[in-house]
Order: sequence, then structure tokens, then C-alpha cells
Amino acid sequence: MRGGLTEARPTTPVRGTVQAATTAAAVLAALALVVSACAAGGTGARDEGPARGDAVAGAATASPSAAPTEASDRVDAVRLVREDPVVSAEVKRELKPCAGDEYPVDVSYGALTGGSGNDIVVNVLTCGDAIGVGSYVYRKRDGRYENVFKAEESPVYAELDRGALVVTKQVYEKGDPVSSPSGENVTTYRWATDRFVEEYSWHNDYSSVVGGDGSTESEGG
Repeated sequence: MRGGLTEARPTTPVRGTVQAATTAAAVLAALALVVSACAAGGTGARDEGPARGDAVAGAATASPSAAPTEASDRVDAVRLVREDPVVSAEVKRELKPCAGDEYPVDVSYGALTGGSGNDIVVNVLTCGDAIGVGSYVYRKRDGRYENVFKAEESPVYAELDRGALVVTKQVYEKGDPVSSPSGENVTTYRWATDRFVEEYSWHNDYSSVVGGDGSTESEGG
């Protein structure tokens, strides 16, 4: 385009004006094409980004879908459970190192109660079989964490799922080995003002799933 401008040598003011206008239009058209191409490339990258984020978010819901956690929100979960008067003595006895200083504790952070910070979900497991013996939710209030939920009917496991608390309790029938429960009861809770309220529940029969019959569901709450 610069070569075209150099070669243009108008002999009259009118022809010069027309030539300049034509050249300006060509420059503007070329710039418009360049800007359009850049914009299309940028939009494509931005559109692709959220799609990957959604895929990651979907996968994260299987294990709790938690809110971003700042370093200031992290706590010593083992100490929190040991010093909690709500936790039973039996669970505290299970809370011992399995190897070295590794404790059988699963900890998740996320938004459940709308408090001043992230809520904490703590699952205490056995060392040998990783069976849940206690599940707890701690809510931050006035700079301290208070126990607002507990479930100690083993085997039990709690997790966050899109702002809800999901508690799974495995069901054993007579003769079932520890590694093969007959089914599970799953309950979803939502925070309501000052406590968790059961929203709904269902039962999964493992033997039915194996036989192709699916799971049986019964709503509760």
C-alpha cells in the first residue's frame, strides 16, 4: 500500500483529491480486515477457555466442587478434630498416624453456609481400609471454627457438591465383607439459616446395579 501512495502523482487538485480519497479508502479497508482477523482470533481463544474451565468444573464435582482456598483459610484439621468436644472419643482414638506423620484425614474447603470464610469438610478414615468413621463440617464464625455438622455412623463419607453437602453411608448386610457393601444411602443437605437441612435422599443397591436393574431411589426430608 505504501508503494501505491508513492507512485500517485496527481496533475490537478481534483484528481489528487479523488486519488487520496481512493487511497484512504483502500487503507481503511485493509486495516479493517486486519482488525477483524485479530478480533476473530482473540474471540476464538476466549471462547475456548471457558469450555475447558467447564470441563474441569464438571470433573471436580465428583470430588467436591470447592471454592478457591486462600492460605489463610487452611487449618490443622487433625488438631481441629482432636480439640472438638463434639467429636466422639471413638473417632479421636482412630485419629492416629498411619505412617510417619501422615494422618487418615480428607479435608475439603468450600462455600456451604455463607459464612465469613470457606467452610471445612473433614473426613476421618481408618488406616487399613480407609473406611470413614466420622464426617464433620466446620463453619468460620468470629475468627473461629465451630462444628455445625457431624455424622459418625460408620462407614460414612461427606463431600461438597455445587454448594450442597452430600453424605454417603455404606450399607452392609449379614455376611458382607468390609470391601463389598450391599449398597449405600446418600443424603443431600442444604444450609438453612443456622443448620443443615435434609433436602433429599436415595438408596443405591449395588447388587441391582451389577444385575443391570439400576438403583432404587426414595426421596426423603
